[in-house]
Amino acid sequence: MILEVRGVSKRFGGLQALSDVSFTLTEGRILGLIGPNGAGKTTLFNVINGVYKPEVGQVIFRGEDITGKPPYEVAQRGLARTYQVVRPLQELTVRENVMVGACFGREKHHKGPAAGIADEVLALVGLAKKADQLAGSLNVAEKKRLEMARALAARPYLLLLDEVLAGLNPSEISAMIDTVRQIRDQGITIFMIEHVMQALMTLSDEVIVLDYGELIAAGTPTEVVENPKVIEAYLGDPKIAQRLLAQEPPEPQ
Repeated sequence: MILEVRGVSKRFGGLQALSDVSFTLTEGRILGLIGPNGAGKTTLFNVINGVYKPEVGQVIFRGEDITGKPPYEVAQRGLARTYQVVRPLQELTVRENVMVGACFGREKHHKGPAAGIADEVLALVGLAKKADQLAGSLNVAEKKRLEMARALAARPYLLLLDEVLAGLNPSEISAMIDTVRQIRDQGITIFMIEHVMQALMTLSDEVIVLDYGELIAAGTPTEVVENPKVIEAYLGDPKIAQRLLAQEPPEPQ
């Protein structure tokens, strides 16, 4: 197992954000994480990569207990992430943004090698032609790809993706799905939060579901969307589950 989360709980004042969450992730696979807004999904990511320390529980990464270690140490061990709200270094070029990941990631490269890694990763995510532009000039879809490139430049074994499809149009979603697959094909394990359910169904080997900070379901995408608890807490209508299983587009609102 590349990642084991054991009995993790996290509280903010009177709010129990995570309650006894446990699961494992096998190396080389894609694990999806779904749940309603406020279910604790990003909090779980923040506990895994060291932004928050849990009150109870352990995070084991590649056999090492990394619970509560600061994010920079976690990144240097080979666990990188993207953020739902992208914040590129606006006054730096696209290449320079990605070089930051290479300099402070697992391999701790100097400027010269970091530039080479940046160009390699930008080609992978489809931003090679934008390398010399200022990051602030990119559109939303491009900034999502830049966020991903910066994380990949850290040379992770495990990549956490926080809603990389949010705000994208259908053609951009399709292109991003292809990119995520290419990343997995390079041997990088992926754990992703996503609300675009059809995309998550397509990409994920397994899915786990949070609701009010509790893990309520885990299994294959099909098993999860057929789970009555998931339909009640998240999908809301059995017909949605049927459409997902048939890979049909949702009905217009």
